[in-house]
Amino acid sequence: MLKKTVALLLSLFIIPAFSACGSTNNKIAASSTAGQVSTALSKKVKVSVTFNAMKEFTEAVGKEKVEISTIIPDGTEPHDFEPKAKDLTGLSSAQVFVYSGFGMESWADKAIEAADNKNLVAVEASKGATPIQNTDTDEIKEHGQYDPHIWISLKGAETEAKNIRDGLVKADPSSADYFKQNCDSFISQLESLYSEYNTKFHDAKNRSFVTGHAAFAYLCRDFGLKQNSVEDVFAEGEPSAQKLAGLVDYCKKNNVKTIFVEDMVSPAVSQTLANQIGAKVEQIYTIESGEDHKTYLERMKSNLNEIYDSLSR
Repeated sequence: MLKKTVALLLSLFIIPAFSACGSTNNKIAASSTAGQVSTALSKKVKVSVTFNAMKEFTEAVGKEKVEISTIIPDGTEPHDFEPKAKDLTGLSSAQVFVYSGFGMESWADKAIEAADNKNLVAVEASKGATPIQNTDTDEIKEHGQYDPHIWISLKGAETEAKNIRDGLVKADPSSADYFKQNCDSFISQLESLYSEYNTKFHDAKNRSFVTGHAAFAYLCRDFGLKQNSVEDVFAEGEPSAQKLAGLVDYCKKNNVKTIFVEDMVSPAVSQTLANQIGAKVEQIYTIESGEDHKTYLERMKSNLNEIYDSLSR
C-alpha cells in the first residue's frame, strides 16, 4: 500500500514536469521557426537606383524582396544632377545598382568604380534597346549622342524591366522564379496598355503634338507619332523668337489644340505659345520624379490618353 502511494505521488510530480518540459520545447521550437521566417522575410536584395522610373520598374519586378534607395531626389531635374560623395554612399553596400543608360546618368561608370564594391551587380536598364540619335551638335557635345528617354515608352519599359529582372536574379538566384513571374506580369500590363492605344492611335486624325520638353521620341516611335517641343531633349534653354514663331506656324499647320507641359519644365513659354494659337495647356508626365503619387502605369496611361485626346480634336 505504501509503495502504491509513493508511486502515485511520484507520478503526480513527474507528469507536470514532463508537460512543462514539452511546453518549453514547443516554445523554443516555435520561437526558432518564427526567427527563421523573420530572417527569410527580412532578407531583401539591397538595390540602389538613379531616379523614379528605375525605382518603379525595380519595385514591379522585385516587390517585397527588394529594398530600394533612390540617388536622385524627387523634384530634382535628373539631366542637371551631379552626384556628390554622400549621394553615392549606398553603392558601397548595395547588391544591385540600376541606371537607365543612353547617357541619362553620365556619371554612372565613375560611381560604380568609386564604390569599389566587388559584389555589386550593375544594371544598365536600356541595354539591348535601339537608341534614338541626337541631331543637335551642341547636345551631342554636352550630353552624348543618344536621346536618353527610353523609359517613356512602353516597349522601352519592357526592355528595362527585363534587364532589371536579370540583375536581381544574378544577385539572388534563389528568388529567380519570383522575379521572373513578377516581370512577366508587369510586361503583360505594358503590352495590354500598348495594344489598347496602338488601336486608338491608328485611327487618330492628327499625328503631331507639342510638348515643353522633347522627351517623348520613344513614345512616338512606339505609335508612329511626331513631337515638337519648346525646349530641347535635355530641357535646356528657352526658344528664340524665331523658333517660337516657327512653333506657332507648326501648331497652326498641324491643328495643334493642346500644348503639353512637364512637371520640372517652366510652363511660361508653353503658356505663351498656347495663348498665341488659342490652345490649352495640359500636364504630361516624364516619370523622372515622383508625380501626383501615381504609378508608372497610371502616368503612362494618363500620357497616352491626353495625347490621344489632343490628336482626336
